[in-house]
Amino acid sequence: MVDAFYNRGWVRFSHDAALAQWVAQVLPTARKAIDDPLHSIWHDCEGTWFIGVDALENDAQGRVEGSPALSGAAIEFAQQQFGAIDLHKAQVSVIYPGYPQPRRGESEAAARYRANRDAAHVDGLKPSGPDRRRHVDEPHAWILGIPLTEASCDASPMVVWDGSHKILGAAFRNALKDVSSGELANTDITDTYQAARLEVFQNCRRIELPARPGEAYLLHRHCLHGVAPWGADAVAGPDGRMIAYFRPELPGGVAQWLETP
Repeated sequence: MVDAFYNRGWVRFSHDAALAQWVAQVLPTARKAIDDPLHSIWHDCEGTWFIGVDALENDAQGRVEGSPALSGAAIEFAQQQFGAIDLHKAQVSVIYPGYPQPRRGESEAAARYRANRDAAHVDGLKPSGPDRRRHVDEPHAWILGIPLTEASCDASPMVVWDGSHKILGAAFRNALKDVSSGELANTDITDTYQAARLEVFQNCRRIELPARPGEAYLLHRHCLHGVAPWGADAVAGPDGRMIAYFRPELPGGVAQWLETP
């Protein structure tokens, strides 16, 4: 499994009883977060996506309203590879039938990219300013996806590009090799990112990763990934396709984020 993760940039975990128990106890809180007026800004794409950044009220070990700490094979694997890192409040991402519709303020080109390229991205590189330039704003250690609801395989599953972390990681390291540690987070990597992303589209296989409650998947921090459109025959319950995402930040910042592992 270790070799698969570093060679492919992702690994999927089969059903885990400890994780399934955590999901069952967390789901009611996740539902409340979606309906919370304080989170209304996260309802976007014309009602087809609840973005839900930091929407889950968990503690640093993943406990939510008396639930056990997040445990099971997936989080244990992440900790074995990258060390024990305190968890942030998880994203609660919910996709509904009809996704994707354009986001508020999204250009036509961006909307087409969302529909045709699964909004493929590397986490932590947020566009900013009128020209939407990108920097390493959030040096995540890894991305862990934990499904909270049942949905069919074509209900907007996670999408990854197999081996993309190698292309992107090498490109980032080359672009920032002569930058001082204090300036790493301030350096524009937009052109490097876009060129490497195109290389990924041309050379890496696109893979869909549907999963059910009790299962999980872990992505390398440099892995290109996105969300597939809602399938014509996709099925999910009234909660939609709901996934909790953990992306803790590395204590060593961008310098550690650039490392090879």
